[in-house]
Amino acid sequence: MVDFVEGLPEPRSGWKRNLPDSVGIVEKKYAHFETALKLTSGATLGPFTLAYETYGKLNKDRSNAILICHALSGDSHVAGYYTSDPDEQAGWWDDAVGPGKMFDTNQFFVICSNVIGGCQGSTGPSSLAPDGNPYGLRFPVITVADMVQAQTHLMDRLKIKRLFAVAGGSMGGMQALQWAVDYPDRVNAVLFLASPARSSAQNIAFNEIGRRAIYADPNWLNGDYYGKTPPTDGLAVARMIGHMTYMSEYSLEAKFSRRLQKTQHLGYHFDPEFAVESYLHHQGAKFVRRFDANSYLYITKALDYFDISRGYESMEAALKHVRANFLIISFSSDWLYTAAQARELVDALPGRAVEYHHVDAFFGHDSFLLEVETMTQLVGGYLKRLWHKQTAATAAETAATSRN
Repeated sequence: MVDFVEGLPEPRSGWKRNLPDSVGIVEKKYAHFETALKLTSGATLGPFTLAYETYGKLNKDRSNAILICHALSGDSHVAGYYTSDPDEQAGWWDDAVGPGKMFDTNQFFVICSNVIGGCQGSTGPSSLAPDGNPYGLRFPVITVADMVQAQTHLMDRLKIKRLFAVAGGSMGGMQALQWAVDYPDRVNAVLFLASPARSSAQNIAFNEIGRRAIYADPNWLNGDYYGKTPPTDGLAVARMIGHMTYMSEYSLEAKFSRRLQKTQHLGYHFDPEFAVESYLHHQGAKFVRRFDANSYLYITKALDYFDISRGYESMEAALKHVRANFLIISFSSDWLYTAAQARELVDALPGRAVEYHHVDAFFGHDSFLLEVETMTQLVGGYLKRLWHKQTAATAAETAATSRN
């Protein structure tokens, strides 16, 4: 059964730092595994490390765990702060994770790990290979399925056999869907937000343009730049290209229009003059301070390879054995991962427990992060309903066992 909900009232953004509702000071943890991962490509990766963070408490029967999967430029630091410094930036989805929030840490145990291939603590191209030197381009090609396989090792380490939900937007949604297909007995619900069931030709094209910007940087050195000057110019351009796909024409016009930075008169030169130019330069400069160019190459390739029907006759065949409930959300102004792509997944899940919402929003692809009140209503409400349903079913089963 699919519940279609179109044209919700115009959402309001609640993108504000709210300390009283924060999970507070958190710690990044590291799980080391000697087991080698057998990758989709046929190569192996091992040993490997996953950086992760947890929020809330795991209940006695370990049934309240939610795994949040991050997008391309994300990491394990989804919420909270590492220090008491008032100028420190909160985790990338701090508005969503915490007491009383979308992912309510009073009720759920929330986990987020940095994907393999990343550069924020998990094993990736910048990590040291067994020979003591950075992998660089010796790092094996990875897929979303490989990222998920690595996460199963973390869940085993945490002794979590079944996740109450796996959630994510963009690449995070791809991982959540891959979980449901590859490990159907380990996933109760999938929260699939602003994501596709397979990357389109347009998605692949934008990723390739970004990669070409990195290749063209003379400091890239075929990936062997560690200990030298990194290819920051190429990576900054790649980020600028990617960032444009996350926004909408409306949000750009509303935020910047044709506003000039320092004067009301055109200077007729090639330094950044328009506010939108300055904004993109800022995004590129900020990104290169925290991200590795080779990781960008590997992760965007994983995005390109993603097609949940790969290895199956059809998408319906790939989803045949899925047992999870689904919450699928698309946004009207998202032209990176469109409503049509979300509906493709909905249509491939006939007769399943699927709730689909198409939300009128103006922030483009980033709407799943910025439309806080609407997302709290949809996602938080869905999780509460699902939790009450599961709790009631467990209570009924316990009562029936007692009577017998």
